[in-house]
Amino acid sequence: MCGGIKTVIENLEVKNIVVSRQKEEYQNFKEIMGFVHRKGVNVIVVKRGDKLVFDKSSYADILYPTEPLPHDDINNNSIVAKFICQSTSILFTGDIEKEAEEKLISICDKDELKADILKVPHHGSKTSTTNKFLDAVSPKITLIGVRRE
Repeated sequence: MCGGIKTVIENLEVKNIVVSRQKEEYQNFKEIMGFVHRKGVNVIVVKRGDKLVFDKSSYADILYPTEPLPHDDINNNSIVAKFICQSTSILFTGDIEKEAEEKLISICDKDELKADILKVPHHGSKTSTTNKFLDAVSPKITLIGVRRE
């Protein structure tokens, strides 16, 4: 989970980190939060319905996770945020899988999920990005985060 956050914080000026609550305390999460606190980074805990305002023309609506948390595993409780900047929208999906996609489709109205750009869930793995979810988001562009081996 977010193994690269330490490198980011050590090399860039980071004021805030946005996280969601989890049902279990994962050791990796505890270590990252300890590191974040030692570096003096502010932690913002979000859930569905929260809004992060960046400036007068850009903000992010938090679509997921809900409370109480819908799943036991950390991937399916990933933050899903719809970032809007002027007239462009990007849906950031973290590592959600099919179960969380289905939950999102059931709780969001059709305009909430629609986005110009989709950051494909869970690096495009076979456990996510169902056709039903793609139809609901209806992106013009999809992005998949991968690394070179």
